[in-house]
Parts: sequence; structure tokens; C-alpha cells
Amino acid sequence: MTFDPRTITTPIYEALESLRNMNEGNRELLKEQKNQAIELYTYLATWGMMRLKAEEKALSQEGKKQVVKKFFECLSKLSGIEKLTDDQGLVELKKLDVEAYLGLTGLGLALAQEFSFWAAAVYWDIKAE
Repeated sequence: MTFDPRTITTPIYEALESLRNMNEGNRELLKEQKNQAIELYTYLATWGMMRLKAEEKALSQEGKKQVVKKFFECLSKLSGIEKLTDDQGLVELKKLDVEAYLGLTGLGLALAQEFSFWAAAVYWDIKAE
């Protein structure tokens, strides 16, 4: 089987591009989105997948919440674990055995790196904090 890096980059680019287009007139929301996309890797590496999923509900800034939701949509699509995106996503993460959880975290870190890269490209005209 041949690995095509577009398998990972395409859904992330499309997710950020759709968020940008959906909120084009709201620069404050776009700034929140860009900042969150850039911060995903650090958050995930520091706190882990379960805390990021729990944080999704706690986020009060809509732009940041939108990016975290898109992150889990991309992770779900690429991992084949369908229930990551719904309200039971945290329960689904808790049910995984340790090897599956660590593997999913590794995939999540790779996705988070891509979110950071594509944030700079998609939100090129938005200044991050």
C-alpha cells in the first residue's frame, strides 16, 4: 500500500477553508480559529486527547470550538472511529485499549501539526496572538 500524504492534508485544508468561508465577515472569529488551529499541537501534546475532547464542551469562544470540532471530525474520518465527533466521544476514547489510544494520539498529533501549518496558509491575512 502506498502512503499518500494528501490523505491527511486534504481534509484539514478543506475543514479550515470551510470554517474561514463560513465566517468570512467576522475577523474576531477568524482570529480565534487561527489561534486555536496553531495551538492544537501544544495542547494535545501537553494535556492529551481526552482532555482536548472534554475541552470541546468547555470552550466559550465559538471560533476555537469550531476548530476543535473540525479536528475531531478529521480524526474520526482518518481513524475510522465514528463516534469521536458526537457527545459520546469522550466515552469512546475511554473505551479504547491503551495501544489504540496511543496510536490515535499519535495520529492526532500528526493532524494537529497539519492544522498549524494550514492555519498559516488559510488565515494568511489574520494576525495570530
